[in-house]
Amino acid sequence: MSPLEYILDKARWAPSGDNVQNWRFEIISEDVFIIRAFDTRDTVVYDFDGRPSQIALGALLENISLAASHQHRQAEFLRMDSQDKSGNSDAIVYQVRLLPLDICSPHPLVEMIEKRSVQRRVLSTRGLRPEHQLALEQAAGDNFSIRWFGGWQQRWQMAKLLWRNAQIRLTMPEAFPVHKKAIDWGKQFSTDRIPDRAIGMDKLGLLIMRWAMRSWQRVSWMNRYMAGTWLPRLQLDLVPALFCAAHFMIVAKKEPQTVEDFVAAGRSLQRLWLTATQLGIQLQPEMTPLIFSWYVNAGRPCSAEAGIQKQVQALHQDLAARCYPGALENTCFMGRVGYGKPAQARSLRLKLQDICLQANTGENVQGDYPIVCQHTAT
Repeated sequence: MSPLEYILDKARWAPSGDNVQNWRFEIISEDVFIIRAFDTRDTVVYDFDGRPSQIALGALLENISLAASHQHRQAEFLRMDSQDKSGNSDAIVYQVRLLPLDICSPHPLVEMIEKRSVQRRVLSTRGLRPEHQLALEQAAGDNFSIRWFGGWQQRWQMAKLLWRNAQIRLTMPEAFPVHKKAIDWGKQFSTDRIPDRAIGMDKLGLLIMRWAMRSWQRVSWMNRYMAGTWLPRLQLDLVPALFCAAHFMIVAKKEPQTVEDFVAAGRSLQRLWLTATQLGIQLQPEMTPLIFSWYVNAGRPCSAEAGIQKQVQALHQDLAARCYPGALENTCFMGRVGYGKPAQARSLRLKLQDICLQANTGENVQGDYPIVCQHTAT
């Protein structure tokens, strides 16, 4: 395997919303390649202004930088697309040049890249060891801080917030097609979606969910007459929110506004997540409350349903009340952490040849570029 192939092979394991892997590589030479990334804001309600896609792209860049150190290279990133675009689903293009280094220490986090995964099931409630908490804070970098929500009282408050957030998520018509596309049913592993065994529900819950998600009409009927949101909210939100060490926010020193700001946040997240993996700490993103807050701050609706909008506004106020003034505006990521076993079911990745484009053509070496859905990082 050449140095370039090694680096790209590691890069592809970056987390992305619902495992969409919204990037493709175009190899120019043995030390130069192009990243062509896209967002899904036109079709995915959770991809607000493409921010989650940009965070995922940042994680990809961090993987490239770390993997390059193992090949005695330094990755130099050059943004090539127009940086002032504001249209939907615009491409973000980076040229990556691999510069040789005479002296280079391989970064130890590289060994964690493929091991890193999402754990959506219950974790230990034991608090993080002080040295581990400090290591995570340092991994986030100088331009970011971590806001922790630990202890039973704070976890209970976050659990109640996530319970209400799940009510919105499960009753919003705009979210249904995202959820439907994201799950790979009957699977322990999936190369391009989330296997159903990884989402955190028991067998009965999965059977009910699979039946209901065949149509929005079934979901709506379940919600109205069978208290259909209670079981998934209990298993996917309330219980995991209580059974963990802490919830956390990654907070930027200045309010993130540009693509580069959210790419930088993604790099910070990936360093923190890989460090957590190294320390035996599991992690799960909890992004939807933050995404709904972005809608509120922008004065834009996330749903055509008036009742949903009122719930989103109340959720935003609740989340803001848990932060010190100005912190929510600077928050780039939310999640939970805790000690526990790695997930036994997880998302894998497409093969390298499936995410490489023919140079100068924009066509896949194999297959088409799938623009699907983005929701929960995997």
